[in-house]
Amino acid sequence: MKDLKQKAVFLDRDGVINIEKNYLYKIEDFDFIDGVFEALKYLENKGYLLFIITNQSGINRGYYTINDFNKLTKWMLEEFKKQNITISEVQYCPHTPQDNCNCRKPKTGMIDNILDHYNIDLDHSWLIGDKNSDIICAKNSNIKNTIQVKSGHKFDNSEANFIIDSLTKENISKVIK
Repeated sequence: MKDLKQKAVFLDRDGVINIEKNYLYKIEDFDFIDGVFEALKYLENKGYLLFIITNQSGINRGYYTINDFNKLTKWMLEEFKKQNITISEVQYCPHTPQDNCNCRKPKTGMIDNILDHYNIDLDHSWLIGDKNSDIICAKNSNIKNTIQVKSGHKFDNSEANFIIDSLTKENISKVIK
């Protein structure tokens, strides 16, 4: 039974879970995208573990601290908990693109860290993001199922399997049945 693999959904944060604002780190500036609670509850009820993977270069740029990020993350997780939604883990990359780290999407370090601690069935898992770097990260991690949300980012040539307007139960239930 210990070898039983679990399916998961890897979610980008900014632009997928919340309205994207430049270098968001204050609770008072955080706005959940309409419908996200219902969508994540739907996914959880379908048996998916939920993970958040987020690039947070504002930390290394000096716009906010790791403590600021952790405070916002703790608050966000409490908001999910109030809705009976469990986020299994949040992974973040504090680096800028110039740092050439292994964790900044489209590289796979954040997903690799999760895979070190969870027995995930990548063939039946999904990644949901709003940028091509999210989708490329999925492909680099051997996650075949991808959804790109339209959240204000322009993408003409998305490599995602599916494109939806936003993460709502109505939209997600058409793709993940």
